[in-house]
Parts: sequence; structure tokens; C-alpha cells
Amino acid sequence: MDSLELIRGLSRPSPTKIVLLVIDGLGGLPHPKTGKTELETANTPNLDQLAAKSICGLIDPIGPGITPGSTPGHLALFGYDPIKFNMGRGVIEATGIDFDLKPGDIAARGNFCTVDEAGLITDRRAGRISTEKCAELCQLLDGLVLDGVKLFVLPVREHRFVIVFRGKGLAPEASDSDPQQLGVTPKAVSALNPQADLMSVVANKFIAQARTVLAKHHPANMLLLRGFSQRPHLPTMPEVYKLKPAAIACYPMYRGLAKSVGMQVLETGAAITDEMATLKKNYTNYDFFFLHIKGTDSAGEDGDFERKVKLIKEADKALPSLTSLKPEVIVVTGDHSTPAMLKGHSWHPLPIVIYSEWCRPDRVGEFSESACILGGLGRVPATQIMPLAMANALKLAKFGA
Repeated sequence: MDSLELIRGLSRPSPTKIVLLVIDGLGGLPHPKTGKTELETANTPNLDQLAAKSICGLIDPIGPGITPGSTPGHLALFGYDPIKFNMGRGVIEATGIDFDLKPGDIAARGNFCTVDEAGLITDRRAGRISTEKCAELCQLLDGLVLDGVKLFVLPVREHRFVIVFRGKGLAPEASDSDPQQLGVTPKAVSALNPQADLMSVVANKFIAQARTVLAKHHPANMLLLRGFSQRPHLPTMPEVYKLKPAAIACYPMYRGLAKSVGMQVLETGAAITDEMATLKKNYTNYDFFFLHIKGTDSAGEDGDFERKVKLIKEADKALPSLTSLKPEVIVVTGDHSTPAMLKGHSWHPLPIVIYSEWCRPDRVGEFSESACILGGLGRVPATQIMPLAMANALKLAKFGA
């Protein structure tokens, strides 16, 4: 019996409420001048106060040394083994913008990027062009038919777009064109098994045409594709946990992921204060809330240490709006580390606090990497967080006689 089946058998409905606050890319590395991470640098009195009456620790989204993408990082927090349930980024992005995926459709996530005269990538995000500019470029590429396969190219947000391939004989086992590093050329898409031969051929033909079309649109003069995927079947959170779950997230990818696991996605504004207002407005209607803060991850990817610190402070300032609702369980953590010092995701474990009336508080007095490593949870897999949250909400029955 796997862990989800075990929890499915033990879970039971109750009026208690759980709020999972995910500060995207939360974990960091010490700044060379101060020896403190972004979280340790930020003044976070509210998070520290919460930590002081909670049980704390560190979590690994995948495993020690493994750098997670955003999708597996979140799936692990929702209690799904991210290796077993390996969802492609493309499907999640398409779901997040409410694209009607048909059986057999293949979706991939795209970035507009910048390349120099030699074709080397100088910026994987094209300077984070506006969403309006992204939509304009997508219109130039949308509607192609290549080898009998119709292509839909749709804007997501800023430099991000989604491409959907619709036709016969397609399979998602194709490699990414995004090398996820600078100073190299985009990769050719290759078939990872013979069934994906047509997929790789069509993708490479699209990339070749896009190179010509985008040549005069600097900084978005090229594109990168990753996460070729089809819609998977996942056991939903209502099925497994007997919850009525809701998601509060402004970025399409996270909204799509939430939908895929059976959450009701609530409309919200982009600011942290908007998301807290959405939580308050809908608080009586659900018993589980996934509340997502994105900006910290973007700041880390941009290598902007101070901006990430500022956004952590903003999250801390907004926390009383959450705690004033008095949910029985509050979990605060991240989906992965995005140290500004590395300008990307990393393998470092994440700090976590779990508060409830029935938790066993430890002696941790602040919310930081160096403090939480001494907490009562120790260092645990992220997949264990949902069972702990459910237990602390008194939503799990006893196992065995």
C-alpha cells in the first residue's frame, strides 16, 4: 500500500481548517558580506512569533542533493510522490490558462529568450518582457500546421507561453530545447523513444520557423521549450484527504497545478494583500487553502538579493491577516530554494513551521534556515507534510486496532 492509499483510508472530514502558505523559492544561501540568507536578513517578527509556538524543521522536496522544479516541489507539498507523479510543465501551464486540452494533445511550456549574433543564450527570460508583448509574439506564431499537426501558441505571463500540439501520432517523450543555462545555444528537441519521433520533428520545425519570425524582436528574439506532456490522471485531494480544498495563486502554472489535484481555484489579485483578502472572503467555504506567493522566486532567479528580502518582509507583514482567522493548522514553507547567489533553483532543504493547538512546540524562536535545522521535525521529506497537517487538524483516524 502506498502512502496516498494509506491516508485515503485514514482521512475523515472535520470542520477544522488548514492553510498552507508557500513562499516560492524561499530557501537561500548566505550573502558573502553578511553571512546571512535572504530569510535571515529580512526582519520577520510575525513569522518568528509563529515559529516560536510551532514545530519546525527542514524539508527536502525530492531528496538530498536533488534540485526540484516548481511542479515536483509543489506536488510533494500536496503529499504526492513527485517521482511517481511526474507531471510535465506544459500541461500545467495550459490548464492554468484554461486551455481546453483534448485527448492526445501534447503541451509544452515556452520561454521567449534572448540570443546573441552567435546564437548563444544571453537571457533565458528575454528581460521578462511584458505579458502584452508576449501576447503579440504569440499571435505571430499561433496557428501553424506542420506535418499535419496543428499548433496553438498562447501567452501565459511575462516571457512565458504555452504551445499545444494537436494531431495524430504524437507522444510526449521528447527532450527539452531549454538548456537552462547561459552562453550556450538552444538544444534540438530529440525523441526519447521511437513513439515521439514525429513530436521531435514537428517541435524542431516550429523552433526553426520561430527563429526566423522572432529575429527582429530583440530582446525576445528566440524561444525555449520544455516540459512536453499530456494530461495525467491524479487521485484528487478531495478523494484522498476528504478535503474541500481551494487555491489562491495568481500565476497560471500554479493555478493549473492546483486544478490538476482537485482544488477549486479562486480569483485573486496579484499582490500579497490581494491574496490575503481572497482568503478572508472565502474562508468559511473551504477547509484547506493553498496560498502561493510567487515574487520571491522571481527575485532569486534574477539574482536580486535585496528584492527577495523585501518580498519576504511583505509576506511577514501580511501574515496577521492569515493568523487572525485562527485556522487550526498553519504551515509555512517553500517549494524549493532559489538562492539569489545562484540565480536559480537549488538542492538546499527548506525551512518549515507547522502550527496547531495540538502540535508539540520546540525551542526554535525564529523562522530561518539556521534556526529551523534545530527544530523538532528534523529534516524530513516534503511528502510527509500533508499527513502531519492532517493529523494536527484531527483529520486522520487511528491506524490499526
